[in-house]
Amino acid sequence: MPCIQIKTNVQVSNETAQTVKSQLGRIITHLPEKTEDWLMVTLEDQCRMWFRGESAKPLAIVEVKVFGNKIDREGSERMTQEVCALFQKELGVDPKDLYVRYLASPDWGWNNGNF
Repeated sequence: MPCIQIKTNVQVSNETAQTVKSQLGRIITHLPEKTEDWLMVTLEDQCRMWFRGESAKPLAIVEVKVFGNKIDREGSERMTQEVCALFQKELGVDPKDLYVRYLASPDWGWNNGNF
């Protein structure tokens, strides 16, 4: 049950959003037992963002939330590399202007119940 939430100050076209979503569906598989089958993606573009006090260049934060007690370190390292490359190519966000945050939680609800 992964969820990837994206906030960026870049304006993202529908075509680019579809590309990002599709690539994240492939990239999530770096985390053990995570697939696109349960992946939810949100993308908020044109957000007011500042990093190091500046807002003039493309910025983004990507939060990867997964069901479980911990994040696989090796998988998240590979995932971060691919997310950075994807966002640089598709949104023009330099990897030094992008945060990727990983969160694990055993408490998720779905379909009228909790896991």
